Amino acid sequence: MEFVIGIVVIYFLYKLVSGKPKSSSTISKPVTPDTQSSYSTNSRTTTISSSNDDDDDDFATFTIHTSFDRETEKSTNKQKGRWVAESEQLTINGRRFTRGLFYFGGVMDSLSGYGTEPSLVDDKLPALLMSAKIGSELYTDDSFGYWPSYASLSKGCRGAYLDFLASDRSEPTTPIGYVFIYFYGFERRIIENRANKLVSDQEFITIFEEVLRLHQVFNANRSFRGYSANFLELMALLRPDLLEHRAKEIPETSNGLSFKVKLATTIANSQPVDADLALEWLKNTFEYSLKTPARRCEDEFRKLFNIRFTNKFGDGISVKPNKTKLSLTYHSASNGIHSVEINKHDLPDPSLLKAPINKLIPIAELCTEELNSYSRYLGKADTSKNDIAALMLLPKELANESNSPVIESFKQWAEQLIQNNMGLTTVQEFWSQTGMPLPKAINKKENELLTNLATKADIGIAPDQRFHLTKFKLDGNIVLFSPGHGEFFEPRPAFHQAMLALRLGAMVATIDGIVDIDEEQTLRKLIEHDDKLSPTEKNSLSAYLTWRLNSPANTVGLSARIELLNSNQTEFLKKLIISIALADGKVDPSEIKQIEKLYTSLGLDKSLVVSDIHNVTATRIPTSSSTSDVGPNKDVFQLDEDILAMHESDTSDAKSMLANIFTVDDEPEPEQKSSLATKPDGLDITHKELFDALITKPVWARNDVNELCSKLKLMVDGAIETINDWAYEKVDAPVLDDDGDIYVDLEIVEELKE
Repeated sequence: MEFVIGIVVIYFLYKLVSGKPKSSSTISKPVTPDTQSSYSTNSRTTTISSSNDDDDDDFATFTIHTSFDRETEKSTNKQKGRWVAESEQLTINGRRFTRGLFYFGGVMDSLSGYGTEPSLVDDKLPALLMSAKIGSELYTDDSFGYWPSYASLSKGCRGAYLDFLASDRSEPTTPIGYVFIYFYGFERRIIENRANKLVSDQEFITIFEEVLRLHQVFNANRSFRGYSANFLELMALLRPDLLEHRAKEIPETSNGLSFKVKLATTIANSQPVDADLALEWLKNTFEYSLKTPARRCEDEFRKLFNIRFTNKFGDGISVKPNKTKLSLTYHSASNGIHSVEINKHDLPDPSLLKAPINKLIPIAELCTEELNSYSRYLGKADTSKNDIAALMLLPKELANESNSPVIESFKQWAEQLIQNNMGLTTVQEFWSQTGMPLPKAINKKENELLTNLATKADIGIAPDQRFHLTKFKLDGNIVLFSPGHGEFFEPRPAFHQAMLALRLGAMVATIDGIVDIDEEQTLRKLIEHDDKLSPTEKNSLSAYLTWRLNSPANTVGLSARIELLNSNQTEFLKKLIISIALADGKVDPSEIKQIEKLYTSLGLDKSLVVSDIHNVTATRIPTSSSTSDVGPNKDVFQLDEDILAMHESDTSDAKSMLANIFTVDDEPEPEQKSSLATKPDGLDITHKELFDALITKPVWARNDVNELCSKLKLMVDGAIETINDWAYEKVDAPVLDDDGDIYVDLEIVEELKE
């Protein structure tokens, strides 16, 4: 039986090997920039040839060709490979090298045991002396392969690589494949000798500094940026005492090896996890992904997280050590090196715990929400963190510590204005302090910007819509005062009652176009004599009165509301008008005419003005038999103190009457609905299909997005830009964030659906 089976197996193998296809098809699949094929400037290509021959019993032959199958060129060099020290000088293939830091020779197996060390420079292999160049870049061709190595390069590429080594190795346009071959040598030098003293501390530092320099020069390449950062982290773990003072220079990594050691050591020593370590934990856990504001505004997010964490947990949170022991793995860039295991079995691995993470997520979410507007602003084109509009969107704690020259300059300008002009200025002059172009109107966003600017400088403004129930206008005035309202100001009923009385009084005082000093003093006594007002409330009302006396009166809708008053409320209103109008002691005919105009604008009977004047003054001065006897030189009106206190009365008339008359000057602006609901999507069918696919999850690996785009015949960068431009038009914010991986802002997605 075994013999029969053997014959069948041999037959199948024969058919598989000897079959000759009559037709074939080729499928080329480009490897994404996130794979290691990005080392080369040429895409890796996988070719699959299939055949179907009716005469061969429907068997198919698949031949897979990959560029990393390229065989290394055989060398006659029998010299054992060695490390070239930094200061060593030598000549290779007609090039003079004044600096080493690479492996040189003909024989050196890779650490994995398969093939030759990929970074080994063999001078017996042919290399063009004058390597061709493409523009300003070094020559490249398809010999790079999936994992580049010196031995598998073409002679043109070898010449280009030697040119790179002979240079200062600092040209940012160098094809990244050459940089990786150079980098492989550092990986081998450190990993091979990690357990011995063959690499001195000085050489160790030299290699650290060189890799750090390469990381900075070639940072634009995501793949190299990640591998070089991980290697620097590995070096710090291998000789922590040597690199302790340089820990801050090590870039953030995807492996998080240092973080795991730091976290494990902290918890093993029964120390609390502080704010900085807690944030690292969030960055290195699979349980949570930081959102766009945390990535775009990284420094601000860190500071705010520190503040909110400290407010909630003080010095930190206590975590009990778990039983799982810590084991670290370094994955090398070179295919000539296996992964490296670093055992720390004396430490636990608390990074696996979920309970502490669940305590940190709400803080991260709160900080994300607080920075959302700031982040959206910075997501727009041509914006900067130094813009006054950006500073105004920061949480107060962060804005106060920014020491913005704009805020300091504004504060000096405002205090001088308060001292010399009672704080009175124009809205346009106020806006000029921001350094931004003058808007067409003061809408909600502009109002908030100016209010926030004043608040951050501890300057109050009048009118402040939050407290004075009215807005300032672009062509109007505004009044500043110091100190401002403060963070926790909440006006009391007495504040609103006095404010409404001042509004009516200002209408009376300004009806003839001239504000008499006695009229103004009468109104200010309404503020000064009210013991129910706090100092802050009095400062705010005083500024509000200054603004009212220097702004046109708005009587729209007043007559209709006055018609609803009962007789007692109407009499109170008339007495208040007469008391303020006659505060200067003038009761001449022109004064009476102005009061009649005010009566008319308020819907009151102007024919009652003279009798109302006599009723108010009857108990204070002698009453003449005719109005012609009433003049500025005949009698001096004395302010009735009872009138001053009327707005404080416990009666329902005084408390509610003015509030019934005056409402907010301007209705709040209706929120603009997203144009997505009323306009077409604005995306073509292809980009809409990509968008619908992307919003199914919050984070995408770039190679996955590349596959989606390839199917739709789109370029990744262009597609992201198109979708974000569309999102800007709809909700004034980007929906995709390209940070290596592609992040989808699901909150913006929801806004786009509205």
